[in-house]
Amino acid sequence: MADVTFTVDGKQITAPKGTLLIEACRKAGIEIPAFCYYPGLSLQGACRMCVVRIEKIGKLQTACTTPVADGMVVTTESPEIGQARKATIELLLGNHPLDCPVCDAGGECELQDMTFKYGAHQSQFVEIKNHREEQQWSPVVYFDRPRCILCYRCVRVCGEGMDVWALGIQNRGSSAVIAPNKQDHLECEECGMCIDICPVGALTSGPYRYKTRPWEMNHVSTVCTHCGDGCKTTLGVRRADDGMEIVRGDNRDKSGFNNDFLCVKGRYSFDFANREDRINQPLLKQPDGQFKPVSWNEALDFAGKKLREIRDSQGGKSIGVIGSTHITNEEAYLLQKFARTILGTNNIDHHRTADYPTFLAALKAKNQKEASIRDFADAKAILVLGNDPTEQHPLLAWQIRNNVRNNQARLYAANHQDIKLRRQATSFLKIQQENYGALVAYLAGNDKALEGNAAAAGFRDALRKEESVVIAFGSEYRGKDIEALVAFGAGFQNVKFACLGDYANSRGASDMGLLPDLLPGYVQVGNAAQFGEYGDAVPTEPGLDMVQM
Repeated sequence: MADVTFTVDGKQITAPKGTLLIEACRKAGIEIPAFCYYPGLSLQGACRMCVVRIEKIGKLQTACTTPVADGMVVTTESPEIGQARKATIELLLGNHPLDCPVCDAGGECELQDMTFKYGAHQSQFVEIKNHREEQQWSPVVYFDRPRCILCYRCVRVCGEGMDVWALGIQNRGSSAVIAPNKQDHLECEECGMCIDICPVGALTSGPYRYKTRPWEMNHVSTVCTHCGDGCKTTLGVRRADDGMEIVRGDNRDKSGFNNDFLCVKGRYSFDFANREDRINQPLLKQPDGQFKPVSWNEALDFAGKKLREIRDSQGGKSIGVIGSTHITNEEAYLLQKFARTILGTNNIDHHRTADYPTFLAALKAKNQKEASIRDFADAKAILVLGNDPTEQHPLLAWQIRNNVRNNQARLYAANHQDIKLRRQATSFLKIQQENYGALVAYLAGNDKALEGNAAAAGFRDALRKEESVVIAFGSEYRGKDIEALVAFGAGFQNVKFACLGDYANSRGASDMGLLPDLLPGYVQVGNAAQFGEYGDAVPTEPGLDMVQM
C-alpha cells in the first residue's frame, strides 16, 4: 500500500496506509499503552487504555482500532488522556486483589506498570471485592479469576494463534469470565502461550508459580534443542542449595526469529537439568559388572587406551563412531576429524532422517533457493509435502497459521495423515505413504503417476495457478524423489525449498561431515586431499552407515 504521512505529538511519521495507529507509533518509538491489543491477533478494543486525541474528532479514539490517515494529527499524552487512562485503571482495580507481593506477575505486570505511571492510588469504587478460589485447569495452567482484567488475549492466542480453541468466555457484561471450553479443565497442547501473553497474573505456570521473583533470576538466552526449528528461548535461572536451578522458560522479550512463540517442549522441557537421577559424571564399569563414578580424566584415559588397542590390533575399520544431532557444529566437526585422522575409520554416522546431501546437490546450481523460517511468515503460497509441522516443527506451523490468517496466504498440503494444518489449507490431499514420489511426478505432468485420482487432479490444478511458492518437505522424500521435487519447483516463477530435519542440529551434523561417505561441506571422502589439514590420514573408501554398523 502507498505510504501516508501524519503527525504524532509534533513528530512527523510515515507508515503504509491501513497500518494501525498503535503499531505505527510503536515503530516510531512512541509507546501507547494497551492491555487487550497484541500484534498478530484480532482486534478486541476492550480495555480503552490506548485512547488518544485525534484532531477534528470530538471524542478520544482507541489507537488499536484506528488506521492511520494522511494528514492525521494525533496527541498520545495530555492531562485529558492521562485522566482517561487513570479512570480505566481505577475501574480495573475495583475488584483486583492487592496481592502484588505474592503474585507471579509482580515486577512483570503491565497493570502494575500503568498504575505506577498514571498514579491510580485512589479509587471511586468501594464495594467489597469478590473473592474466588484459584483454579487448576491443567498440569501447567492455573487461573486466578479476580486478577483477570478480561483483555481476551488468552482466548485469541489459543484459538487464532494455536488453532486449539480451548478457552472461551462465559456469560456477558460484568459477569463475563474466561473459562475452559471443557468446563473445568483445558483440553489443549499445554503450550503455555496463554500464560505468557497474559498482561497480569491471572494465568500462572505450574512449574514456576510462587517459586521466585523475576529480579531474583538470571535471564539466560539460549537455543531450544527439542526440534529442528531452533527457537530462541530465555531460561530463568536462580541459585539453589545444590548449585543453579532452571525455574522458567519463555521468550517474553520477543527476540529471536520465533518472536514470543514457544511450544510445550521449548517452554517446559528443562526439568531434566536438575533431576536427581541425571548422570552428571562418567561411570566406569568394574570387573564385578558394577558402574563406578570416576573423573573425566580417568574416563578419557580409559577410552583412549581401549580405542588405541583396537585400532593398532584390528585396524580402524573395526571401529564405528556414532555422532549426535544435539551437539554443536564445532563438536561434530572435531568428532568426524578424530574418527578419520586418529582412529583411521570412515565408519561414522548420526541418526538422520532428512536427506540433506541429495537436497543440497539438487540445489547446487540454484542460488538463494533455500527457504528460512521467516519465508513462511509472508509467502503468498506454501506447499507442504509430508511431515506434520504441528508435531515436528511447531514454529513452522505457527508461522503458516499466522500467514494464512493475517495475509490470506494459500496453503497446499499433501499427507498420508489428517494433520492439523489441513484446517488452514486451501487444498489438502490425502495420499498413501508410498505415493509421495508419484505425487511429484503427477504434479510435474505425468498423468499416469496417480491416474484416476480426482482429488489429486483438483490439487494440481489449484497449485498450477500459483506463480510463487515456498515448498517444505519431510523425511518422506529422499534421493531421486528430492531431485524430482526440485526440478518440479523450478517451473514456478519464484520458488524456495525447505528440507525438514527432525532433530535439533540435524543440518549441522550433516554439514560437518558426520557421514560415512562425505567430509565437511559434502566433499567425497576420496577427495580428502582438498583438506590440507587431513593429508593422507583419511581412508579413501566410504565407511559403514549407522544401520550397517
